[in-house]
Amino acid sequence: MNDAPTRSPAPTVTGRRRTVELDPDEALRLLAGVPLGRIVFTRQALPAIRPVNHIVDDGQIVIRTHESGALVLSTRESDGRGVVVAYEADDIDTSSRLGWSAVVTGYCHLVTDPEDLARYERLLTPWSDQTMDQVVRIRPDLVTGIRLVEAG
Repeated sequence: MNDAPTRSPAPTVTGRRRTVELDPDEALRLLAGVPLGRIVFTRQALPAIRPVNHIVDDGQIVIRTHESGALVLSTRESDGRGVVVAYEADDIDTSSRLGWSAVVTGYCHLVTDPEDLARYERLLTPWSDQTMDQVVRIRPDLVTGIRLVEAG
């Protein structure tokens, strides 16, 4: 049995769309307004992508993950330097084909301060039933984004 949701075809949209570049502050503000994004990292020398919920705290993206996760393992192997990751979130209406996408690229570090860990555990509840006992923080070095708008 296929448990995949059935999707009806998107309605035909009249009118063209164009992209408008977002400034970094606007991209980060929009990213902070949605609860879900995708983290991109390297696993066995190949790109890996995971959907995760997040918060934005003091301009940094914070997510929870699990002890044996590939992201945690690669962060631990980085000798404190952190690992380069990308984080993407968006809000695009599939009917109107309008919306935005924001991407943050930067270094990911494990959060080890007990007070910060306790605070993030209160603020950020994982969506899955898997034990998420680790917290990572992404310090943005590059923040980009686009908005899809009507071309007229």
